[in-house]
Amino acid sequence: MPPDTDDLPLPAHASLWRVFVAQFRSSKLAMCGLVVLLIFLGLAIFAPWIAPQNPFDLASLDIFDSKLPPGSANMDGSMTYWLGTDGQSRDVLSAILYGLRISLFVGFVSVSSAFLIGTAVGLTGAYFGRRVDAVLMRIVDIQLSFPSILVALVLLAMLGKGVDKVIYALIAVQWAYFARAARGAAIVERNREYVEAARSMALPWHRILWRHVFPNCVPPLMVIATIDLAHAIALEATLSFLGVGVPVTEPSLGMLISNGFEFLLSGSYWITFFPGLALAIVVIAINLVGDHLRDILNPRNEI
Repeated sequence: MPPDTDDLPLPAHASLWRVFVAQFRSSKLAMCGLVVLLIFLGLAIFAPWIAPQNPFDLASLDIFDSKLPPGSANMDGSMTYWLGTDGQSRDVLSAILYGLRISLFVGFVSVSSAFLIGTAVGLTGAYFGRRVDAVLMRIVDIQLSFPSILVALVLLAMLGKGVDKVIYALIAVQWAYFARAARGAAIVERNREYVEAARSMALPWHRILWRHVFPNCVPPLMVIATIDLAHAIALEATLSFLGVGVPVTEPSLGMLISNGFEFLLSGSYWITFFPGLALAIVVIAINLVGDHLRDILNPRNEI
């Protein structure tokens, strides 16, 4: 008889992955955050197909539908605005779905780019040490000495508005965190036996870094990336609210909140409230996932 596949030993990485998944699923809050994040991500991706209205199609907007409260219908009764309309007669629900696309896109692109740049700087400094490490870490220290919002404001004042400009600014304020974390993790790994064996085989330094050292530095970097994703989305919303982020023609959640702020005192709370609620839910969901990842991947805990 062929052996039962359930009795066969699992590869080491497969066993670790099963343990990781089991530990992650043990937290109801983390699973709830992950489900909410995936739902919002799906809503953002399929926004053009599920949004009741294209908020950027001026031909579909009617000035008489401006600032309608939630649950109102348009003039001919063909459409119900479940979350109301804003000052430009746009359906708030549709605007939020399209705004999610920009906010999540800016967050994912900026964090992934900062991850690659910062990790490369940190690994290089830790591996070569001495002068290379000193120069790179002084640059990192200078970067970290300034508040993120201040650096982003200065950069956007020079670069101007635009989704790409916001991404550049967020990369500039985030890469240093990854560099510092990657350097700390790589210093622990660079003197281990497998690195010494790779050096004795005369392997290229870049291969040693990315094939041998980097995989062992991933867990703490992934935790920082998750937390920084929430930070990037919130920071982009802050910049857009201040009027230096994305342009009005490409509204993110922060821009939608800014657009409705002037109507807040007049009683049209829904224009700001619902985009702000969506932003808060996304940031909280990401933080729930990140906090549990930090607990699981804590080096003091065994997986």
